[in-house]
Amino acid sequence: MSALELTLSELLNKPKATLANLRGTRRIVLRRRDDEDLVLTTAARADQDLEVMSATSRMFVEMMRTPKGRTLVLDMLPATFPWVRYLPAHDVRAFSVELVDALGAATLLDNTAGVAQLLAEWRHTAEVHADPELYAALTTDSGEDYGPVPEPGSAA
Repeated sequence: MSALELTLSELLNKPKATLANLRGTRRIVLRRRDDEDLVLTTAARADQDLEVMSATSRMFVEMMRTPKGRTLVLDMLPATFPWVRYLPAHDVRAFSVELVDALGAATLLDNTAGVAQLLAEWRHTAEVHADPELYAALTTDSGEDYGPVPEPGSAA
């Protein structure tokens, strides 16, 4: 189900009419001109979404505890995350283990940011493996050491 898209101004100018839209949709995306968009939903629906994510994560974690489950997960990863096709086999296994760990932690912490970060990192790793020139540039040791890298934000 797609979200209803409205502007933040519509909520501010017509709050009752805007919020009444939640009866007909799961969420409202409030578009903002100069900042990140917001999502409105009901607390009950947010709780339902969290419960579904938590149950799915727990099932996935338990599945990975068995040899059959690990095989099944490794077999279905390319359909779920097509970019894993570019990863070497040992990295696909490492990704599956890290994903299960991150999902378990996300469930306990009630915070999915770590899972999103992990997916982005592994997707970028796959992008490097998919590009032979980039892979060679990043893995070839030129023999030169340019010294320590300064902390972000510090003067170089």
